[in-house]
Amino acid sequence: MDSNSSSTVEGKAKQKIRPFVFLPAFILLLLTIILNFTNYEAFLAITEKAKNFMVIDMGWMFSISGVLCVIIIVFVYFSPLGEVRLGGPDAIPLLKKSSWFAVTLCTTIAAGILFWGTAEPIWHLAYPPESLGIEPMSAEAAIFAMETMYLHWTFIPYAIYAVPTIVFAFAYYNMKRSFSVGSQISPLVTVGVQKKFNGVIDAIVLFTVATGISASFGTAVMNMGGGINALFGMNNDKYLWIIITIIGTIAFIISSGTGLMKGIRILSDVNVYLYYVIIAALLILGPTVYFFSIGTEAFGGFLDNIFSKALFTGTAAGDTWASGWTMFYWSNWMAWAPVSAVFLARIAYGYKIKEVVMMNFVIPSIFSVVWMTILSGTTLNFQMTGRVDVLAIMNEQGSAAAAYAVLGELPLSGIIIGIYLIAVMISFITATDSTTNAMASICTTGIREGSQEAPLLIKVAWGVIVGSVSLVFIATLGIDGIKMMSYLGGFPALFLGLFSLIALLRIMRKPEKFDTYAKE
Repeated sequence: MDSNSSSTVEGKAKQKIRPFVFLPAFILLLLTIILNFTNYEAFLAITEKAKNFMVIDMGWMFSISGVLCVIIIVFVYFSPLGEVRLGGPDAIPLLKKSSWFAVTLCTTIAAGILFWGTAEPIWHLAYPPESLGIEPMSAEAAIFAMETMYLHWTFIPYAIYAVPTIVFAFAYYNMKRSFSVGSQISPLVTVGVQKKFNGVIDAIVLFTVATGISASFGTAVMNMGGGINALFGMNNDKYLWIIITIIGTIAFIISSGTGLMKGIRILSDVNVYLYYVIIAALLILGPTVYFFSIGTEAFGGFLDNIFSKALFTGTAAGDTWASGWTMFYWSNWMAWAPVSAVFLARIAYGYKIKEVVMMNFVIPSIFSVVWMTILSGTTLNFQMTGRVDVLAIMNEQGSAAAAYAVLGELPLSGIIIGIYLIAVMISFITATDSTTNAMASICTTGIREGSQEAPLLIKVAWGVIVGSVSLVFIATLGIDGIKMMSYLGGFPALFLGLFSLIALLRIMRKPEKFDTYAKE
């Protein structure tokens, strides 16, 4: 046996669970489920208070943080830090760029753009912010809806992911800090201080991301339920959601068992091609002139007013629109970001940081712009022309029915809906797999290299508890349950995100001071 094989075996042999990281988050989530069934009123009261505190008292902080992430990530690309290679000058990437893009896209907001790409613009068309004086269902409301889709699903969310990804990747690979979420603040503290806080930070972040991924899990389950309803006529209700959750969990376990370089990579590569097929079908069969025209106008408006839109709170006029939408999204992304960053950083090994900015911020944002232009633009056209009353369908059947109502209007609709449903299922599996992979890795000692895996049993445990929490929330509170979970998870992660921003600024000033390879 060669030395590399020997070290790998040794690393695996020493892997064991970190109980003080795993148990607090696990118990809190378990208590969430128990409280829901034993004292539903108390459950609602707690989540409602958490929501109000998050979006009314602290929502402005989420908005400012999101804007700061965009500004700083642009500076990173052009700074000396951008030229630093993760893992040292001789590091060889784990993934080729095409697979890197596919995994990054499919494990971040892909499940979200599939669900909300059709439903959300109609809600904005019908119910724009009252304080802005926009007439519902008007041409002005359609432009507002498209601008809002670009705001919520492109540059800001990916910047929120990219900041902690870069800090963790640099800290883990180039500063030689521990495989802990706490490494995202390592440029601000000494090794000794970080070790004292690692366990606490990891435990808190595991709870926040478990609520965040539960929200995404619930979104995907409802979306798949809508597809099964469209194709086979089955009721999209809690009984179907239970079946989907069980099947999805089994599929995710199979994917986890194959490891990072097989399951997630292969599924992500396939999924991106399915996205391309859906885009091509809409380009050929959809209202092409309309969605490109309204998309061009709306994207210009979005760029002109990105800061005012991102920082809109509606407080002066008593308008609650921003708290229900924009601040909900910022809290959702921030709940996901710390643990998603651990996974995204692992697969960035061997690339320069400016390449990480391109792959985690620029390219997926551009893809999302194209996706929203085509899918959201098509949906708005069908609603505005009366071709499909998407709003009435959503009011009757829920948001999950929107995509299938739109796709069902196209020629070859059965085939297109089938492809779309498969894409939703794969996005669901890859997002759950990658995030629980990172969660399990944080709970495990002995992770020394980006390619190493946590024990399957721990990944399965997180998958089961996340699925259970998700099912409880969507079965009792529906789409509001998804938002509640995001509120619970986003707030603690906000402060870690702010520390990550400060840490990134410090690294940017003098990368060679922190880079162990620059000192050799």
